[in-house]
Amino acid sequence: MSSPSSPCDSVTVISKCKVVPLKNSTVGDLKLSISDLNMLLCHYIQKGCLFTTPSPPSQPLIPHLTKALSHTLSLFPPFAGRLKTDVDGYVYIACNDAGVDLIHATATHISVADLLSSSDVHPTVKHLFPFHHKISYAAHSSPIMAFQVTELADGVFVGCAVCHAVTDGATFWNFFNTFAAISRGETACPSRLPDFRRDSILSSNVVLRLPKEIKVTFNVDAPFREKIFSFSRESIQKLKASVNSSMFTAENVDVADELTAKLNGDTELKTASEGVRGERTEISSFQSLCALMWKVVTRARNMEKSKMTSFRTAVNIRKRMKPELEDCYFGNALQSITTCAKVGDVVSKDLPWCAEQLNRSVKAFDSATVQRNVENWESDPKCYELGNHDGATVQMGSSPRFPMYDNDFGWGRPVTVRSGGANKFDGKLSAFPGSSGGGSVDVEVVLAAETMAQLESDPEFMVYVSAQSVGSRV
Repeated sequence: MSSPSSPCDSVTVISKCKVVPLKNSTVGDLKLSISDLNMLLCHYIQKGCLFTTPSPPSQPLIPHLTKALSHTLSLFPPFAGRLKTDVDGYVYIACNDAGVDLIHATATHISVADLLSSSDVHPTVKHLFPFHHKISYAAHSSPIMAFQVTELADGVFVGCAVCHAVTDGATFWNFFNTFAAISRGETACPSRLPDFRRDSILSSNVVLRLPKEIKVTFNVDAPFREKIFSFSRESIQKLKASVNSSMFTAENVDVADELTAKLNGDTELKTASEGVRGERTEISSFQSLCALMWKVVTRARNMEKSKMTSFRTAVNIRKRMKPELEDCYFGNALQSITTCAKVGDVVSKDLPWCAEQLNRSVKAFDSATVQRNVENWESDPKCYELGNHDGATVQMGSSPRFPMYDNDFGWGRPVTVRSGGANKFDGKLSAFPGSSGGGSVDVEVVLAAETMAQLESDPEFMVYVSAQSVGSRV
């Protein structure tokens, strides 16, 4: 029987403690940037790694991880702090060494094989994380970060939840991998120490006025199915070759450019197509995969052909800004790219056409675009709205470029990566490096049940999906 503090009947909480940095913080208060403030009404990020059990265990698991986590927090003191809002309405991270939560739990009836099933994501997965559906604004009174270490029948799951207003995926995985390196005994100073500077155009003097009701912008109770689809390196290369087999054409681009520019707040329409139309352009592997997902999900929804559909993805702007931010800039450095088109065009035109729409949006997203987005936010400051409010949105999150498997706590690399229940709604996709390695990609797909059933029976989609089940990396 699970303890009273257990998150569900299948997971038993053994203990919970507060972990503080090994050394006192010397970092002052960090003002939230525009990209940080955008995330205040999002759920905490929830990401974690599944490992096989070390045999035999070389040392007691929780005391060892507690010590390593304390050491790591000394290098990343904002994660051990709290949010605070001053009298003028500015929000800061107070690096006050208040600490993070570390939870020890067990689910010994669940095996690694259970979590690697090729069917829908196992229902226990969302209970392997702390802070289910916690909103980032809550970090004013709650830990900014928490870990849950769950011992399974033959494995260990290390799940983390962290306030999205404090970090993006790039910063998160830098921390997670540093934690693992210290755990396995690396004593040298990490080469990717965080950069805490706050002197870019993302630092604004405009005050964000939050709504009276602090809640996410989508219905957390809406039912959906969640499944991992794997794409091998060979399959992705085949997809890329197919997309790039035709020349870039100007067919039906003007309306799509105009709609995309308006949705991105771009007043200079020419940037969406100038210098691109009429040229042969190389479509990347990831853009090819995104185009496939946009097309097949839109088709599976069976919507009116005249309806507009959009594909949204977050872009790391560290190297798109002038001056550029360091790779290890601490915090969020994200903006959204939106591409839109009529449902009828996305469904009826070929895959290269869809890929061309996405490619133009990405190529047009330069430092001037970043600057315009900053100016647009300052004229109308508000949090980013997640969700599929029109029923036709596809939103891609995370990135297959994140080093999700570059961590080893001392008992081997991860078997697979999973996310919790945070920020999930119909149409939300997340891309991870493939569990089979070698340039493969895993896509976590969240869809309404009837849409998922249509997707699973779509031959254009399934021909690219790997028959090998997720989780083959050992």
